[in-house]
Amino acid sequence: MSFVIFVIAMGVLIWGADLIINQSERIALKFNIPEFIIGATLIALGTSLPEMAASIAASVSNKPDIAIANVIGSNVLNITLVLAAVFLIATKINPSRDFFAKDSTWALVPVLVFILMILDGVITRFDASLLLLLMGAYLVFLLQDAKNIPEEDLDDLDIVSFSWPKSISILFGGFVLVIIGAHFTVESASDIAKSFGISEWIIGIIMVSLGTSLPELVVSISAAVKGKVDMAIGNIIGSNMANTTVVLGAAALTKPMGINAPAYIFDISTMIVATLLLVFITANKLYNKSAGISLIIILGLFLNNTLQNM
Repeated sequence: MSFVIFVIAMGVLIWGADLIINQSERIALKFNIPEFIIGATLIALGTSLPEMAASIAASVSNKPDIAIANVIGSNVLNITLVLAAVFLIATKINPSRDFFAKDSTWALVPVLVFILMILDGVITRFDASLLLLLMGAYLVFLLQDAKNIPEEDLDDLDIVSFSWPKSISILFGGFVLVIIGAHFTVESASDIAKSFGISEWIIGIIMVSLGTSLPELVVSISAAVKGKVDMAIGNIIGSNMANTTVVLGAAALTKPMGINAPAYIFDISTMIVATLLLVFITANKLYNKSAGISLIIILGLFLNNTLQNM
């Protein structure tokens, strides 16, 4: 029964996030915000809503392992699964933006800060404030950078029909679905872990993170198929940035979270390696199927280790 509730709750969570993502994109298009900025901010934050809702719910329920494992697992999956899927599916990958110079290091910095924060075994409210401040700095950077985008680059954006009352109503409904879905996702995941004798960390890093990463997967693949590679890659980088700063920060701000870092060294190391690989790929502009296969190999090692520890 717990598994059925988990699947339904995850569906509700993703449905709510999808409503928020769609309306956020329509608002952005209405005001002629560039595609990359939409991907790296509104859509990235929107697709990270399931992670944030699930992690906050886990933190409030005194289940820090699920909250932190969800973030680590989502970061790993976003790069090794979602980005790999974009590379393997897209027929032509020639992004106009220099992701290395402007963005990929932004995904690495919060990961390194996270490592420093967990050395004492706890993520405090002060740590959470610093993480949220870091996301704020990234958003300011993106908004300032958007001013340098030539006006003609904005002409490709479609003009969409728009209604404030309708958008606000749908956004509100989406947030309600996300909150309800997150609560039952965490509780049912915890029940599954207990019934099978599996640690909450394993449940968080596989089941919850995989489920909450589905919006990123769907949005990025859809964007890649439509040839909007900048939006697809921007969504992945922005989502990882949001996961490590906003998701983790919001959860820890709600309630400080303890973590036994040495016990989860492989998972933490995999997140670091995956992020460094992202930086390497963008630095050398290796936007091809070979890079996608390399990422899939990292994913295979990650899943194999996790399954062996179940």
